[in-house]
Amino acid sequence: MAQASAFRPFETRLDKDTTLNLLRAATDGAEDGELFLERKRSEMLLFDDGRVKTASYDASEGFGLRAVRGEVAGYAHSTEISEAALRRAAQTARLAVGDGGGTMADAPMPTNRHLYTDADPMEGAGFAAKLDLLKEADAFARALDPRVVQVSVSFAASHQEVEILRPDATHVSDARPMVRANVSVIVEENGRRESGSAGGGGRVGMADWLQAENWQALAREALRIAVVNLGAVPAPAGIMDVALGPGWPGILLHEAVGHGLEGDFNRKKTSDFAGLLGQQVATKGVTVLDDGTIPDRRGSLSVDDEGTPSARTTLIEDGVLVGFMQDRQNARLMGVEATGNGRRESHAHAPMPRMTNTYMLGGDTDPGDIVADLKDGIYAVGFGGGQVDITNGKFVFSCTEAYRVQDGKVGAPVKGATLIGDGATALRQIRGIGNDMALDPGMGTCGKAGQWVPVGVGQPTLLIGGLTVGGSAA
Repeated sequence: MAQASAFRPFETRLDKDTTLNLLRAATDGAEDGELFLERKRSEMLLFDDGRVKTASYDASEGFGLRAVRGEVAGYAHSTEISEAALRRAAQTARLAVGDGGGTMADAPMPTNRHLYTDADPMEGAGFAAKLDLLKEADAFARALDPRVVQVSVSFAASHQEVEILRPDATHVSDARPMVRANVSVIVEENGRRESGSAGGGGRVGMADWLQAENWQALAREALRIAVVNLGAVPAPAGIMDVALGPGWPGILLHEAVGHGLEGDFNRKKTSDFAGLLGQQVATKGVTVLDDGTIPDRRGSLSVDDEGTPSARTTLIEDGVLVGFMQDRQNARLMGVEATGNGRRESHAHAPMPRMTNTYMLGGDTDPGDIVADLKDGIYAVGFGGGQVDITNGKFVFSCTEAYRVQDGKVGAPVKGATLIGDGATALRQIRGIGNDMALDPGMGTCGKAGQWVPVGVGQPTLLIGGLTVGGSAA
């Protein structure tokens, strides 16, 4: 693939002075606003069941122009980066400002921090070389165990380049790589089939994931999970204590608690955490952070999609609710500082408060002791899909890998287990916090209001009392 030139819209498409004048006219009398320009390219290769199922490449670009006054935001976007399109967008966004009267907010503080490489992860290896590697990974996974009957291997990469211009002429740029690899296997024994999957990635170059040791580790992990599930028995049902493993199980924290700590839900009082700032909302020892500053992580951002540098924001400290995740509009309306959580899926979407890497800090308990304290329950170390109601925090999550525990002994794996509860109650029923905090391997994608963005999650081993476990065992 030929190397693409850098995205320089003010050198190739737009006159910067003219653009700035149009932006100022659109936001005159507004309290905030910006021009967000984007170019994104992505590719995905999927080798499924011995053949190429998908080989795709996509390229898109465009801009979004926003003018904000109070709770109202005018937003116009276009896939055409031109002065004519910008003029039409400025007229549309201007409608939200009305007669004006607002005072433009100060620009975000600048930063020279770079949390990841600027290099395009799609360059350096062509489709043919990647396809050969997928075939090699397929053969490797099949050779691991004669019970493997189907293998699916995929590599995906993208490169997003953004330019953010504000009415005060502040100009911010960011180039964001993203890579993800995934291996799934199906095994069969005595007529029973089970599956396992493993993935990982981050804001790194593709070369890291083309190394044999990385995709081979994914294949081994996918096989391990599938074989575990071959021996799984029906999950029990009832109210019981649950131990959660470290890392990816933090997706439950992300969904059941994290969304409820986003600024817009609390400003509008639709979160079950609304009005609880400064109050004890979790067991002492529970500290939850949202941290977009971790180098190379999937949810990290040098700057958010409003140009605010990402931050390490404490949300819950020693069980006390101390803060929310904020974009610029909600922060201003709530009288607090923006936290670098203004995110959007693309130029066609307005920003809103979103999570980056959300995780719980570790405690001082050995994880083995936590499981040993579990008298009758399950130990869940892998999760699949789930549903959450933001207004009350009620969640339902399915387990992809879980075990029955009785009298502190880990027994047979269980199949079909679901965890049911609500985030606020679960936080108060945490009885053990392990010293093994880990982040997920880099595979999270979060949806909100129809927008999808990459995120990270994490937690230590936890013991939570009194969750409802849904299962099919008699």
